[in-house]
Amino acid sequence: MLNIRKSEERGVAEHGWLSSRHSFSFGGYHDPAHTGFGPLLVINEDRVQPGRGFGKHGHRDMEIISYVLEGKLAHSDSMGNGSAIGYGDVQRMSAGTGIMHSEYNDSAEQPVHFLQIWIEPDRAGIAPGYEEKAFTPAEKKGRLRLIASPDGEQGSVLIHQNARIYASILNGDPALSHELAEGRAGYVHVAKGSVTVNGRQLQAGDALKITDEKSVILENGSNAEVLVFDLPALF
Repeated sequence: MLNIRKSEERGVAEHGWLSSRHSFSFGGYHDPAHTGFGPLLVINEDRVQPGRGFGKHGHRDMEIISYVLEGKLAHSDSMGNGSAIGYGDVQRMSAGTGIMHSEYNDSAEQPVHFLQIWIEPDRAGIAPGYEEKAFTPAEKKGRLRLIASPDGEQGSVLIHQNARIYASILNGDPALSHELAEGRAGYVHVAKGSVTVNGRQLQAGDALKITDEKSVILENGSNAEVLVFDLPALF
């Protein structure tokens, strides 16, 4: 089964310093038809104005992944981590038993554009943790690059859930296929450009939920950057 989630159907939050689009229910936006997809609970596409950001706040029992598309995102937390990540960087924060953190645009001149992803962990009460990895465009060009996994395979960031996230850049490249094992579901989010996924044409901001299918097929990419989620089918 294939279910398209169009970009313009997402929740909208405009706060002046922050422009956000919510693929799933989040904050003041609630849509009972879009409260998550298996353990994938949040994909927020955020644009933060220069020098602004999210002040110190707390999380617990959540895997929080940031994927930067443009600009620089600064992070600090109660574990003592502090850094700024840019395009191609992936940050994973395991909130576990509880963590305080803040996120800011690290530039006084340029906005930062990033995806924030929340995945429910497979168990509660783990120790908080932090990790970041850089993935070059060449690693993602014309292929599916594993960027997050439950075992840190291929240099991916480690998440505490039986889920895998792949990133790909496609621009006139041959079709890519990712097999979905029995009992697995796929979710494809288009971050940039356009691409055909399992025969459905998607544009930036669009997504496709994939259940009861044997594979995810990406083709006809045009300046596309895509995230592919391989998830346990908890429905």
